[in-house]
Amino acid sequence: QVQLVESGGGLVQAGGSLRLSCAASGRTFSRYGLGWFRQDPGKEREFVAGLRWIDGYTKYGDSVKGRFTISRDYAKNTVYLQMNSLKIEDTAVYYCTVLKTIIPPGADYWGQGTQVTVSS
Repeated sequence: QVQLVESGGGLVQAGGSLRLSCAASGRTFSRYGLGWFRQDPGKEREFVAGLRWIDGYTKYGDSVKGRFTISRDYAKNTVYLQMNSLKIEDTAVYYCTVLKTIIPPGADYWGQGTQVTVSS
């Protein structure tokens, strides 16, 4: 059984920063990795970032490269998403996921989601 507990979403002005956290339990996630997807109503689900647990390899969606950083605390089984230079189009529900693949990105388990709203 895998549990993913997300935190850190909220309201921020364009150009600002937020950090999301995702604490994972159960050992399934360490078979591959953890990642983030996002979805805004009316838009397709989008891959944001992923981290392969065994070696820390990271991958990012094109729209967030250079602005977002995924990292981990290995001892706490926690992954973070540092989001800088936020844009209005980053507004979405962000989901922490257990990844089954990173190329291409694919998820097995999903957290409950946390809302990120970027205002002008």
